[in-house]
Amino acid sequence: MKTALVLGGTRFFGVKLVQSLLDKGVSVTIATRGNTPIPFPEVDSIQFDRNNVESFQSAFEGRQWDAVFDQICYSSNDACNAIDVFENKTKKYIFTSTLSVYDLHDRELNEDDFDPYSYPIKLGETDDFTYQEGKRQAEAVLFQKASFPVVAVRFPIVLGENDYTKRMVYYINKVIAEETIYLRNLEADISFINEDEAGKFLSWIGSTDFQGPINACTNGTVTLREFLTYIEEATGKKAKVEISQDDEKETPYAISSTWTLSNRKASDLGFQFENMHEWLPELIKKSIQ
Repeated sequence: MKTALVLGGTRFFGVKLVQSLLDKGVSVTIATRGNTPIPFPEVDSIQFDRNNVESFQSAFEGRQWDAVFDQICYSSNDACNAIDVFENKTKKYIFTSTLSVYDLHDRELNEDDFDPYSYPIKLGETDDFTYQEGKRQAEAVLFQKASFPVVAVRFPIVLGENDYTKRMVYYINKVIAEETIYLRNLEADISFINEDEAGKFLSWIGSTDFQGPINACTNGTVTLREFLTYIEEATGKKAKVEISQDDEKETPYAISSTWTLSNRKASDLGFQFENMHEWLPELIKKSIQ
């Protein structure tokens, strides 16, 4: 891989992806709406509006890349348009998908637990679907319709200092303020991946011959009880927790049962994941405001 196009690479782990590609000597082009400054003076850039089909099609005319990394595909229509736009323009298409394509099974989830190759396609825009269904539809379209090789990287929740969702910080602030945190099940296990690892994995899988869906998560899991214990140790305060099934009191990560991924396929391919219990406590300490 000598050239790469990144759709959406100006924040969070998209930035880490671009940096990882640059570190490998890849010539990178970033395509965005232009609302966020690009933190890499050495990259080429393209401004486009994905929601405007004409803009999407015209922005990439006459260009080719060894790989296209799509961080901002959320529906079947998004995927259909991407297929039309990048036909004969790339050798490989790496789509950032999600753990959310799976239904909960209270066990480690394997790639076979959701089959995009046989999933019924329903055309629609992002607003026509839930997040889960939108990502399922995008995978289904890409794997069933694209002529170029496709990889769907299924990430769990991504954590990091640059996480704009602030979901982990929400818990930290609740503990510091001694406010009640509502959860459904303290013993539910959850998978995470950190932003650096997510960026490196995308860059790495793009340089392999792999095609298909693949899970990517850090080694190990953590129960919500352990997660809060790390916050307690970092803040010196005790978390106030109330178990509730009330949807109106739902908080981030308020899962009712285990929500974890198996990363065995990626590990067998040769990617070395980090250990969650080594980096998570340090990230929590750095995130305390």
